Amino acid sequence: MSPFSDHPHVRTAVRYHEAVARLAAPEELEPFLHPDFVHTQLPNALFPAGAARDRAETLAASRQARTLLAEQRYEVISAVASGDQVALEVKWSGTLAVPFGDVPAGHVLRAHIAALLDFRDGKIVAQRNYDCYEGQALAAR
Repeated sequence: MSPFSDHPHVRTAVRYHEAVARLAAPEELEPFLHPDFVHTQLPNALFPAGAARDRAETLAASRQARTLLAEQRYEVISAVASGDQVALEVKWSGTLAVPFGDVPAGHVLRAHIAALLDFRDGKIVAQRNYDCYEGQALAAR
């Protein structure tokens, strides 16, 4: 379990990230997400204009990730909860299963992430990601 906090929302946030890291099927991710779930990506190298996905779109994206990535890791560096919000600092790496623009299959992408998760009824209702990709990651996209 999480070494950061015994707060139930931190435990859920860490378990959710562990499932995402395993490239879990959408059916395994669904129980973590509130029906009103929205995932917002703030502008970054992958989403220069940012992006927002509802629950169904997020689950579909998890299915697509299984075809794009051979594997990925989420290393939770720190986690803190305040009320119904959890803030995570995460190191991410993902190995491409297929080429991505000019980036070849097998290349390892890396990002440093700050994620804010809001909870309602014990489930994640909103997630906002501030992803900072390392320089080489997506320049070719």
